[in-house]
Amino acid sequence: MNAALDNNQGLRAHALAQDLRSLLGKIKRRLREQGQVGGLSSSQVSVLLRLEKDGPATASSLARAEGMRPQSIVPVIAALENAALVAGTPDPSDGRQTILSLTKACRTWLEQGRAARQDWLTRTLQARLSAREQDKLADAVALLKRLVDD
Repeated sequence: MNAALDNNQGLRAHALAQDLRSLLGKIKRRLREQGQVGGLSSSQVSVLLRLEKDGPATASSLARAEGMRPQSIVPVIAALENAALVAGTPDPSDGRQTILSLTKACRTWLEQGRAARQDWLTRTLQARLSAREQDKLADAVALLKRLVDD
């Protein structure tokens, strides 16, 4: 009897995980549409977010952090520099290296993108969910946090 119950719970958890993964992917795509990521590749966005989170870095340290070969990150950085999203300055301790950082324009662009995504999601929640449904969603979010919090 317990084996059948365990199996049913396992099947339910499997189906729930599949539905959740699919739904989170859709939400992520919808948020990305709102954030005006434009023509940036996922590697370019990842580098920008790493520089925002960790601060200025050399190309080689970015490559290591991103799990890329140093040669592979060069075109990513060049595209970001050409778009005026990243700027480089000589490393004071090693003139052969360049320290890359986000430009003011990039920081503004990132903030505006986040604000657009937040605004879209807030408006969508208000328009499509009742107050009671929003309460249920808040409970579900608390459960989801438990999945990822250590």
